[in-house]
Amino acid sequence: MDLTFAHGLYAFVTIAVIVTMILRKGVVLPTLVGTFLVAWVHTGSLVIGFTAVFNANMTAATELFSIFLIITFMVALLHSLKDLGADQQMIAPIQKFMTNGHVAFVILLSVTFVISLFFWPTPAVPLICALLVPAAVKAGLPIMAAAMVVALAGQGMALSSDYIMQVAPTLSASTTGLDAGAIADQALVLSLITGGVALGIVYAMYRKKIRKSNNPLNLVELKKLPGQEEVKTELVPSNEKWKHVFAVIVPIAMLAIMIFMIFTKIDGGRSGGFEGGDGAALIGGVAVLLLALASIAFGKINALDRIGEHITNGFVFAFKAMGPVIPIAGFFFLGSGEFSGSILSLEETPPAFLFDLVEAGQTAIPESAFLTAFGILLIGIITGLDGSGFSGLPLTGALSEALAVGTVDATTLAAIGQLGSIWTGGGTLVAWSSLVAVAGFCGVSVMELARKNFLPVIVGLVVATLIALWIW
Repeated sequence: MDLTFAHGLYAFVTIAVIVTMILRKGVVLPTLVGTFLVAWVHTGSLVIGFTAVFNANMTAATELFSIFLIITFMVALLHSLKDLGADQQMIAPIQKFMTNGHVAFVILLSVTFVISLFFWPTPAVPLICALLVPAAVKAGLPIMAAAMVVALAGQGMALSSDYIMQVAPTLSASTTGLDAGAIADQALVLSLITGGVALGIVYAMYRKKIRKSNNPLNLVELKKLPGQEEVKTELVPSNEKWKHVFAVIVPIAMLAIMIFMIFTKIDGGRSGGFEGGDGAALIGGVAVLLLALASIAFGKINALDRIGEHITNGFVFAFKAMGPVIPIAGFFFLGSGEFSGSILSLEETPPAFLFDLVEAGQTAIPESAFLTAFGILLIGIITGLDGSGFSGLPLTGALSEALAVGTVDATTLAAIGQLGSIWTGGGTLVAWSSLVAVAGFCGVSVMELARKNFLPVIVGLVVATLIALWIW
């Protein structure tokens, strides 16, 4: 096909975005300017150049707003549970099972993974680190090992699959014709493989350093954890009457949703599939109902104002976490023929800049499943360097669909790219990501934590990619 100067400009901006990410700088500015320039050059109209910037952001916001809602409601629910003391009550019984450091390692891993699947790891980090990490350290698990487990199981394994809320697979599929549910299925398998390998390496690294529960060094390390006095004070719940009720209702409700969603997959969709947007709508609706009930339980009169505060806080968190994704996604929506027409206000056949570029360069790209898969993994890792983990997903998804011809399945490539991006920027490898929260709550150096995570994560990603090529 014939490429235009606008195609070359789109390619230049895309490369500039990747280079900016490598330099650990924000990519919102180059994507906004790039959207304006590409639209102006392609249409020859300065006015359309201006309107395209707004239209691209509006298109991205419209397509992704369901993601903002699910994050909002889940974070709001977590805040309402804190009002009752039910958040601590859900975790506290698990502490007594940490009889030694080895058992603590497994329990901390498992609980972090499960909670992070439902509430996302960043909102869950304060809860886990305040209640489980001190118990794990007291049982004999070194602080650094505990911090690595929380980061790898939550920010890595749970977030990279994002199997319950399905924000990540929805973003991966947003600029493509791929099915978000199918990406989520494969990403779950690959995330478990990556996490299993990475956490296995961590256990091997610290196995001989794990102490017995009665070792005096445990108490010495325990004192290094920040805010221990405050944690002990907070263990007194604010509402004795309802904390036990919601500590039981919420886990059962979330477990029931998980079982139902798994059943619909096994059932082949005969009972109505709940994946992608449907799955997010289901868990979001249940979260809203639980939020309302928890707010009423906190105080019938206070509920009228309190629920509004929680939803506001949820939106603030959602926009802080996902806000930069909108202009970035908008630029890559411009590269898709499905959205570029409305962005550029064109009635004729809209351009597909990204796919046109890849198609034109197909002859220069080796049709090797191995090279393509690891190329997408590398691109995912590079896009994750911005510290978000999510901003590059529209790019890796779009490239996966474009590069899949004659190599490997596009869904598999999208899952691989998703893993590379989130394991890097989601909070395991870069110190300027949410890894800061894990390090802060565990009282360890964030740079040291990122350095120690590097080998386990990279080995895990390589193994998962090789297995993906083998089984798919």
